[in-house]
Amino acid sequence: MLRAGPPGGLHANGGGYYHMLVEEDSWFNLLSSVIRFPPLIDCPRRLYHAIRGIELQRDDHFGSSRSHQRGMTYVGATATVKVLVLTGWNDLPWGRQRAEIAAIWFGMFSWFPMTLAEVNQVLWAKARESESPVAVPDNVRDRVVKSLGCCSYNSLCLYGRPSYLSTPFLSAPASASIDSPAQASMGRASNFYISEDGSATIAVAIRDTTYLLDFLQHNVPAADKQTVSDQITDFIVKKLFSFSERHLEKVVGCAMPRRLSEECPTLCSRLWAEIDVIPIVLPQDHKEGWEHFLSHTGGRDGWVTRTLDEQAESMGRKCVRVFGPENQPLLQVGFAGLVEVDTAFHVKLASLDDFKKTVEANTWAAVQHYAKDLKERKVRIAFFSATPQGGGVALMRHALVRFSHYLGTRIDWYVPKPRPGVFRVTKNNHNILQGVADPDQRLTKRDHDIVTDWIDENAQRYWLRENGPLLHPSKGGADVIIIDDPQMPALIPLAKKMAPDRPVIFRSHIQVRSDLISAQGSPQADAWKFLWSQIQPADVFLAHPVRAFVPHTVPDEKVGYMPASTDWLDGLNKHMHDWDVAFYGRNFNAVCRNSGMPTINFPDDEYIVQIARFDPSKGISDVVDSYDKFYNHFAANNPTRKPPMLLICGHGSVDDPDGAIVYDSTVAHIETFVPYLAKQICVVRLGPSDQLLNALMSKAKVALQLSTREGFEIKVSEALHKGKPVIATRAGGIPLQVTNEKNGFLVDVGDTEAVAKHLYDLCTDDELYHRMARYARENVFDEVSTVGNALNWFYLASKMTKAEEVKPNGRWIQDMAREEADLAFTAEDSFMKRTIDPCKAG
Repeated sequence: MLRAGPPGGLHANGGGYYHMLVEEDSWFNLLSSVIRFPPLIDCPRRLYHAIRGIELQRDDHFGSSRSHQRGMTYVGATATVKVLVLTGWNDLPWGRQRAEIAAIWFGMFSWFPMTLAEVNQVLWAKARESESPVAVPDNVRDRVVKSLGCCSYNSLCLYGRPSYLSTPFLSAPASASIDSPAQASMGRASNFYISEDGSATIAVAIRDTTYLLDFLQHNVPAADKQTVSDQITDFIVKKLFSFSERHLEKVVGCAMPRRLSEECPTLCSRLWAEIDVIPIVLPQDHKEGWEHFLSHTGGRDGWVTRTLDEQAESMGRKCVRVFGPENQPLLQVGFAGLVEVDTAFHVKLASLDDFKKTVEANTWAAVQHYAKDLKERKVRIAFFSATPQGGGVALMRHALVRFSHYLGTRIDWYVPKPRPGVFRVTKNNHNILQGVADPDQRLTKRDHDIVTDWIDENAQRYWLRENGPLLHPSKGGADVIIIDDPQMPALIPLAKKMAPDRPVIFRSHIQVRSDLISAQGSPQADAWKFLWSQIQPADVFLAHPVRAFVPHTVPDEKVGYMPASTDWLDGLNKHMHDWDVAFYGRNFNAVCRNSGMPTINFPDDEYIVQIARFDPSKGISDVVDSYDKFYNHFAANNPTRKPPMLLICGHGSVDDPDGAIVYDSTVAHIETFVPYLAKQICVVRLGPSDQLLNALMSKAKVALQLSTREGFEIKVSEALHKGKPVIATRAGGIPLQVTNEKNGFLVDVGDTEAVAKHLYDLCTDDELYHRMARYARENVFDEVSTVGNALNWFYLASKMTKAEEVKPNGRWIQDMAREEADLAFTAEDSFMKRTIDPCKAG
């Protein structure tokens, strides 16, 4: 329900619209002035040139000259701007005779570049009763297309709506271009009523942030319950297709009452999986909570007394409140730092059946085995991490808590109230442990005190109060405490003090240089000594499955291995159709223009991608150097082919202050050492849009991961899941995911020559490329899925809360869980390799 427009909104004359009066004498001059109209540039590096439509409306009120008004709606990111152009119709050289024209529409939102022969299909004259094409002289048409096609703002082309767009978007051509403006975004709300004879009435309301835009009501004839449910689901999904096609606008959310989602159990999954619409299930009864979503005066009675269309429109207003300015659901952190995943589970992206399809039968059976025990004993698990958004830990926790909720187990996830300066200290500690900090950098006692005081304040204020998660379980505390990563180990002694017999688990997500820690007096040894003093009381120490990541001071019996994971059903990984990919691609190009970076004109431009945080350990300078060598070799040997571009991008995180520093140094490196590649390399920091990263990975040619230090880097498995060959370093857990010369190539850290050679081979040898892409798609393992990750945690929680001894002794937790459930891996099963050759590890 969110219509987009230029940031800041060009509001003039106090009315929300920008007016200009222009006298033009040709279509060419008119379009040229509009496209290049300077006030539409909100910053020197960005031009909002999206034209929603151009209307010629006959209006006799302008006087004897019978002038006509052209209304133009510009769509960017936050507001709608109209430019009204007043031009004397009689002055147009090719249209001196008065014409009965109601509208001419240029479909600038389509992603299909037009040939000259198709222009007449796009220029429509819409009379009130009928439509007929406008006869535009060839010389005018040619000048318009040629001018726009060579516009200096990165190949701006005239786009139209060809006749083949009358088919549903699911069958849109695979060559969807992203080099055009992003569509406006909208949302919708649905409600229904089932009568006594079994028939149903569906009401659908469509609105933006301000007002109701459209409404329809549909009757479903009486039939058995399953048939009615299917008909309702099909109707809503198909109507959403047709609305998006007719208006060329992206629907971002659909709110519905809880009863509708229960009566139509596949509706939410289909909205999310098939057409990329976020389903939002809201209560209509005040007894279900969220009273603030109800009428302030009516309460439950107010809802019941409303008609069906009024209820649908009410759901529409509630839907708008869920979304933030970037058309993403607002992240919710509730009382005591409890992360309210999926807007307190009102967003419903999938079902248990959907999760079941993502793993093998034995993995699913093992999960059910432990989940049954946890539900029967009402075991409460509490996770603690530093931030609710941005990094890999947060992504895993959102997915895990979501799956746990669908399954009926209880996992709560808490984050502390942030404090200025703390994350700089924790990031320095992170870099020291990884061995990427300045050799002389050390943490001082004051640094340690800053972090410890921060943790203690949050614990005393939020987690040790009545029913707080750190209290003894008999007083309302959690049954299992899990501390994620080295920002918050100070909670471990507190948790053990409150309940000495309660299981506490420490999870390490980073590469720890155990070799440097072993060197007495090194910065790494000092940093680890402080951390270990707090981690030591934990019952289990979990690390990525690389033995070198575990310092020698950790007893072997406590050490268990667990890889990172990703959710195949979330916005990062789900399959998206080309229409949605094109929408996010256009959003990405808008970010590029705003950042002064080259845009990607897919499918004309192929591109190589590295998606990762801007971090000193991610090897970004090696990525640029490798691409430089590849580009020169490719251009010299393929003079008639356009080399693929390079895209370096990723999300930021609130606990990672290095992001801006590394980004700036990357841009400076390109400008200083390879300025001739400035139009070939796009480096951008992106906001929290999973689908945007999904779109970029989906259309990439090859994925890179050239980390110098690494924990596991789940982005590698995400790329393989998309069928993208990966070129990566032998750093951390990456070799567990990439099988050299089968689904990609492994290289030594810093070997940019090898990277360039493999890039050239994949971009010039189609047989090699398709063989690797096929192997990548077909060999992704359960251990890195959300369900496989949940199996690890459910096993540990089930065993440890029954006071049963758990001593991993350096084993994979997944193997222990499968064996305990009598579902051990066999030679016929597909699973990740368990060890890395230490001589080849980075």
